[in-house]
Amino acid sequence: MGQHHARILGQHSNSTLEFVVDADEKRSEKIAGANKTKYLTDFNELIGKIDAAVIAVPTPYHYKVAKPLLDASIHCLVEKPFTLSIVEAEELIQTAKSKNLVLQVGHVERFNPAVIAVASFINNPKFIEVNRLGPYDPRTNHIGVVLDLMIHDLDILFSLIKDKVVSFEAYGAKILSDTEDIAKVRLKYANGCVADVSASRVSMEKYRRIRIFQSDSYVSIDYAGKSLKVYTKKESRKKITSLFDIDIKKPKLPPNEPLFYELDNFLSSVIEGKKPYVSGEQGRDSVELALNILQNMVF
Repeated sequence: MGQHHARILGQHSNSTLEFVVDADEKRSEKIAGANKTKYLTDFNELIGKIDAAVIAVPTPYHYKVAKPLLDASIHCLVEKPFTLSIVEAEELIQTAKSKNLVLQVGHVERFNPAVIAVASFINNPKFIEVNRLGPYDPRTNHIGVVLDLMIHDLDILFSLIKDKVVSFEAYGAKILSDTEDIAKVRLKYANGCVADVSASRVSMEKYRRIRIFQSDSYVSIDYAGKSLKVYTKKESRKKITSLFDIDIKKPKLPPNEPLFYELDNFLSSVIEGKKPYVSGEQGRDSVELALNILQNMVF
């Protein structure tokens, strides 16, 4: 992800990309060269030289990199999942608060144009079905699909339902690695909504969709295709007898990639001193639920 962050930040009008940092010197030099900037191999050398940083290192190192940078009064965007423990998450949140810093978590799916647009169509969801499938990537074998893939949807569900989870059932299987490669979870919320969430990295193709069922409509999002469809009963129809009794809306969505919107929000939050769209607290809540799911998962 780091190279994509660098590409956008190097071109954004609100930022100057000062450094690319990677422990692999050849990779650091290559990505820095592609973005016409300098490179380093030790993130500690950034202190005193920059205003803000994007941390896109493997998850076990998120806290180890973010804490010294926050201590040095550097605003941080930390890739998802935020941390691997709630203690680490809380410490980063409190450090950012004490220094009045922006701490954003990289839940990029929240900036998907289809996800942003769906907010105006949400009206007390009753049932939500989520499927996020993709091919196996050895680079993420240090964590399973719950923290790697499903956490996107746990975060989005928090933003859509706006209530707490009161119970859940979780099932998983280890197929290609030592962590769960496929997981299915049923979440029950305090307001009665139920969400079935599936994540898998045992698939040859990417399939990423969320379907939202409400008393007055059915909403479908294709994450990968960045498309949104809203199905509602025509006002003139008392009952549905055919597809002609249903209105289908396909809102036109802006073309920019979600990562651009995420970084644009981070930069504007730093410049204007405002809270980011996905805060450290929200990142912590998603990690807390994910860890709870893993602790109670049946294999």
